Amino acid sequence: MSLFYFIAFLSILFALLVIFSKNPVHSVLYLILTFFTFTIHYILLNAQFLAVVNFIVYMGAIMVLFLFVIMLLNLNKDTEPVKKAVVKIASVVGGGCLLATIVASVKALGISEPVVLKTADLGLVKHLGKVLFGEFLLPFEVSSLLLFSAMVGAVLLATKDKSNA
Repeated sequence: MSLFYFIAFLSILFALLVIFSKNPVHSVLYLILTFFTFTIHYILLNAQFLAVVNFIVYMGAIMVLFLFVIMLLNLNKDTEPVKKAVVKIASVVGGGCLLATIVASVKALGISEPVVLKTADLGLVKHLGKVLFGEFLLPFEVSSLLLFSAMVGAVLLATKDKSNA
């Protein structure tokens, strides 16, 4: 149980560093570390599939893409647009709503009973594979064909037309 609290402390620490970091590249790197602590939480919860998906998709693909985009944009104070007063007021209202939601959820923290799983191997990939390749085989294959056709279309749109050159 002490490992859980240590990883939870690291998650909160890295999330706060994401928010308060001045350098956007450092902020993205702290976000990658935050997602890594989430992966450890998933492993502690015996949800291996979620841990692997979080590790590969979020840390490996999306966050590295964010890092490259931020590095390519070369953000600085001179290119930052001036925000209007309406945008600032809307952000304060949104932050207040978020704070009210967090306070209400912390107040209701001790009310609910803990959830006890009947089977300990609920989050294993084996069970997901049985369902995915059993009763959902056709939708799974159709979605893979749709993703493949979208990838081929993106490659065709990205290549230059040789006849016009």
